[in-house]
Amino acid sequence: MDYQNRVGSKFGGGGVAGASETNVDRRERLRKLALETIDLAKDPYILRNHLGSLECRLCLTLHTNEGSYLAHTQGKKHQTNLARRAARDMKESSLSVAPPLQTIQRKIFIRIGRPGYRVTKIRDPEGSGPDGKRMEGLLVQVYLPQIKDGVIPRRRIMSGWEQKKDVLNRNYQYLIVAAEPYETIAFRIPARKILEKDDYGSEWTWSHWDKDTKQFSFQFMFAE
Repeated sequence: MDYQNRVGSKFGGGGVAGASETNVDRRERLRKLALETIDLAKDPYILRNHLGSLECRLCLTLHTNEGSYLAHTQGKKHQTNLARRAARDMKESSLSVAPPLQTIQRKIFIRIGRPGYRVTKIRDPEGSGPDGKRMEGLLVQVYLPQIKDGVIPRRRIMSGWEQKKDVLNRNYQYLIVAAEPYETIAFRIPARKILEKDDYGSEWTWSHWDKDTKQFSFQFMFAE
């Protein structure tokens, strides 16, 4: 750019460039540098519209030619938007990564067969049920001499819909007793309502685990 005829300049000295000329010269140098170092085919933000102009999808700016677009990519606005986009992508990626699951060590027991047990039918001799009815129930005693230390036997009632071994029969439900390392045992009992501890006549419902004799005993009564 020839500035020798400008005011305040010496002949042959090139003159003093104004702010606008300096900006034009800077953009031209950046454009030439970008043409040498940047491959537009790999730029994810460049878009050529139907009019032949170039658009920057990151900054939403319009450019008449590749030189103008390349000069824009070296400018402050484009670089700032690139930094913001990188920070946002990093934040989203950190949120999308699920935290590692806490590994819980499972207890592994070698099954040693079924425990010994005794099931006894019982009846209320005094007729203390509703309307003076004599309630019926079961007394279950399970012997667990080789139960693992710290393991407490458990029991629960399972409906016929939950089990997969027997053909479904709505007249029966299942009493399940589990105590590792023994195999889980199940008893098929009538599908009658069982008195809970808060129900009338609940004094007949109890359970006890004897750590010394390794015997798990419990009793329950049918409501009807």
